[in-house]
Amino acid sequence: MIDHNTHSTSLQPEGEGAVRLLDDWFDPIEAGLRDRVRQFIQGMIEGELEAALSRPRYARRPKPPHANADGPSSVSGHRHGHRSRSLMGTFGRVEIAMPRARLDTADGKTTEWKSKALRAYQRRTQHADALIAGSYLAGTNTRRVRRALAAVFGGAIGKDTVSRVWRKVKADWDGWNARSLAEEPIVRLILDGTVVRVRLDRKATSIALLVVLGVREDGQKVLVAVKNMGGETSQAWRAVLDDLVKRGLRKPPFLIVDGGTGLEQALAALWGDVPTQRCTVHKHRNLLAHVPQRLHEEVSADYTDMIYAASPTEIEERRRAFIRKWRLKCKAVADSLEEAGDRLFTFTRLPPSQWKSARTTNAIERLHEEFKRRIKTQTLLPSAETAAMLFWALLAAGQITMRKVDGWQTLGQNLTDKPIDLAA
Repeated sequence: MIDHNTHSTSLQPEGEGAVRLLDDWFDPIEAGLRDRVRQFIQGMIEGELEAALSRPRYARRPKPPHANADGPSSVSGHRHGHRSRSLMGTFGRVEIAMPRARLDTADGKTTEWKSKALRAYQRRTQHADALIAGSYLAGTNTRRVRRALAAVFGGAIGKDTVSRVWRKVKADWDGWNARSLAEEPIVRLILDGTVVRVRLDRKATSIALLVVLGVREDGQKVLVAVKNMGGETSQAWRAVLDDLVKRGLRKPPFLIVDGGTGLEQALAALWGDVPTQRCTVHKHRNLLAHVPQRLHEEVSADYTDMIYAASPTEIEERRRAFIRKWRLKCKAVADSLEEAGDRLFTFTRLPPSQWKSARTTNAIERLHEEFKRRIKTQTLLPSAETAAMLFWALLAAGQITMRKVDGWQTLGQNLTDKPIDLAA
């Protein structure tokens, strides 16, 4: 019988013994380096033990000058063999012959010597853990890290290892949440929330993360708080704000909010006298929700001309024109704009160089977008606490960076007392 199969057998590897792409990319530099890593680590640990025993291997500890020549030598302990230890680092996995020793104690007993360089039960170096956590923060889910880092770790890193490494971050997270804010030179707060999907009671549930971003005196933006509070109610926001005040945060001179009812009520009860700017982008979306699709372009053009006018006087004039026009054409649009009041134009009380950064909550919106882009591969986060911790870790690890606000050079100037005239 004639075989009509045209596929080459060399292109169809069978079993695990098949050579895959990148498997035969031999690098003599890497190979030579990894061969010497084991010797270096073992030599470092041997040196540590020699210092603890005050003598090298097969040698006696020298007697103190004042000791009796006929008395027994002062030896602090003794060696008793080696045991094999496996260590995973950015150099790969190495097997180390770990020296063992017993040290004499003051009460005449002995205790097992423990290395400070290679701790008990340590299986990975700190830098390896940082690499694993960094890969996870970069948007690789726990199951894909093994494949992403296979060339470095030889496939020895699985999803359980990633989870254990990630849990180490929690200690830093708890410390960050308890830190004092008394010395933070915050001159502006930006507050907004975002919704993420997490697993609660084995079900997919949407929760709200409440985010507080601060602007320091030098214009640098800094994450002040991120909390999982379930929703954006006034009680949830008040709990977040009370925690900030409890940790020493001073009343900020300026606030930027998205216009949510819960946040507005919480701020009114705590900092009702602080000048507050309603996000102009959120209000734009509200206006478009009141008109049919065919009028969206016209509403957007009129609104943009008003918000981005060059001076407070021009903004006043264009606001009056907007109200007059849309009160006749679509009353709901005019009513929605009037509902915001002068809080939509608080930015006009600032120096013009700050208007761009003060008009919107875009600083937080960008963080939300970056956060969701990185968790896109995971579909669901394992818990609500993980969601908040991951948001913080992306900034703390430098995966997401924030630049200074526009017009930061004039942040020290006081706001003008004259708001725009709302008379239509």
